[in-house]
Amino acid sequence: MTMRDIASFRPSTPGNAMEPSGWAVVGLPANFVAEASVQTRSGTLLGRAAEVRFHPVGYQWAHSDGAVVQATAPGATWAQLGQAEFTATATSHAYATSGEYTADLAVVYVAEYRFDGSVWRWIDGTLSIPGARQQVLVGEFDTVLVTGDCNAAPSGPGC
Repeated sequence: MTMRDIASFRPSTPGNAMEPSGWAVVGLPANFVAEASVQTRSGTLLGRAAEVRFHPVGYQWAHSDGAVVQATAPGATWAQLGQAEFTATATSHAYATSGEYTADLAVVYVAEYRFDGSVWRWIDGTLSIPGARQQVLVGEFDTVLVTGDCNAAPSGPGC
């Protein structure tokens, strides 16, 4: 059994979220999070009732500035990670210049199948499913109400 044999079975389109939502600051990490999970699909395979279960195992964000970020996990929000906003993560990307960009997600799945409730059997190969395109507006921002350079005094007021 190969991925070609299960072509009529497909996982749903993965979601592609980011924080901050839809925008980023030049030189600071924007955090990307894929929304993909294990999914089971039912149907007919080789003339028999079957189920195919898809497991996400890889994530790739292709940014329109030429950067590619690959990960084995879908990423998590800064709050879930217990990190401050604009902290680098395994799935983050920092844009070097202002502009309008896109981030295209692809999720790689492995799959297994079974007939009529039998044991699950792994299928050779992987399947890459494109996710939703994320629009990213990147700009330069100045902070106000600070007592000085936040890089030099990160605990200062407004930093």
